[in-house]
Amino acid sequence: MTHVTSAKSARRPHHWRRDLVELAALFTAVAVADALANMIAHGPDGAFLLVASAVALIATATFHTWWARRHGHAPPASGAGPAPDGPAPVPAERDTSAPGERTLWRMRTTVRDEPGSLAALCGAFAAHRIDILTLQTHPLADGTVDEFLLRAPAALQAKDLTREVSAAGGSSTWIERADTHDLVDTPTRVLGLATRTALDAAELPLSLRQLLGRCTIHSRPAGPATGPAADGAAPVEGVLDGTEMRLRDPNGGTISVERPYLPFTPTEFARARALVELDARLGPRIPRGQDVLTLPEGEEITVRRADGDDLDAALAMHARCSTRTLGLRYHGPVGDADRYLNHLLSPRFGRTLAVQTASGRLVALGHLLWDGDETEVALIVEDAWQRRGIGSELLGRLVSLAVEARCGSVYAVTQASNTGMVATMRDLGLPLDYQIDEGTLVITARLEPAAVRSLPSGH
Repeated sequence: MTHVTSAKSARRPHHWRRDLVELAALFTAVAVADALANMIAHGPDGAFLLVASAVALIATATFHTWWARRHGHAPPASGAGPAPDGPAPVPAERDTSAPGERTLWRMRTTVRDEPGSLAALCGAFAAHRIDILTLQTHPLADGTVDEFLLRAPAALQAKDLTREVSAAGGSSTWIERADTHDLVDTPTRVLGLATRTALDAAELPLSLRQLLGRCTIHSRPAGPATGPAADGAAPVEGVLDGTEMRLRDPNGGTISVERPYLPFTPTEFARARALVELDARLGPRIPRGQDVLTLPEGEEITVRRADGDDLDAALAMHARCSTRTLGLRYHGPVGDADRYLNHLLSPRFGRTLAVQTASGRLVALGHLLWDGDETEVALIVEDAWQRRGIGSELLGRLVSLAVEARCGSVYAVTQASNTGMVATMRDLGLPLDYQIDEGTLVITARLEPAAVRSLPSGH
């Protein structure tokens, strides 16, 4: 960079004291020269004095040059004011924020699509010592939605951030706390969700939820070609309608995604549709891993994932179960139990674990069901295999799956008289909440990763 200094700013200040000193020095030099001339002309040591005077003059000139350079270019004292003709110094900006912890926030706001709009937001963040960790832009027809991941001083509240963004030109601002999972950049996160979806068809609802943030996802089965059910069916290209989007389910029916107060952008709609198309192209798939365990009595059982291919074996297990066992599991007419299995075994609605004996007979099922933005766990164990720890084994595995899916809690619905299910939930060692309504008991377990990791080894 080239610095150009004007003659006015480069000129040194003029002082009358300097003129007086120079005039006195001139008269003194003339007097000394006259005296030396007389001594040289009339004294016996005139030549010696002439040489000595020359040496003294050279030494004095050298000292004067060094002194002038040192004091003429030295920086001004810390208390000195600005030069009369120079610009006033710019004071450094003072950090008014107290040192301490910082908080992660996810924020979205709509700005006008014109130059300087983003710069105004960045200036507002900088004034409050707010770091912008990531930024995404979602173009709209009449503006742009900017999505930020921010790291702000802990003293700043959500209302403070919203107020500053509004003053900088943002509108329709939405903000919520973020966590360390949000530090992953968007392309990496999308690729990870696509990989999870490709490996397991049951991951699609969870991947959509993590892709789009806090939202509710419903899977509606395919209805008749005509009639009310057909009216809500989504076309192949999907439908985007403000805070709701509808996508064609690869297994038939419609996937509906909703979230309050925050409209989906065309960019989010395109990402969700691409994820659903990937799932459709890959077709049905369930990981085939399995674990072989030995019960206290010595029998070996196999725990594995289940899907629609296990429907006949599950129906046969229902036929061997007592009316009481079916009633405790399905909370309704026993005759309706069989028709629930198609829904329960579909990977679109959650994950199902099956327990089978060495002979291949299915003796227990455990379900982890995506219920909107909540998660339900449910168990059924054939009468002859109850009280052997199978229910605890299944529940522990289902809870671990829920933690991996970043669920905050799981709940189980049973009858107040089902002491076995209550004891199994207590064995998890997790914080539990109980709600009883006309004999129906809802037990909610709050999932804490540290507590889940401390489950007994059998889980």
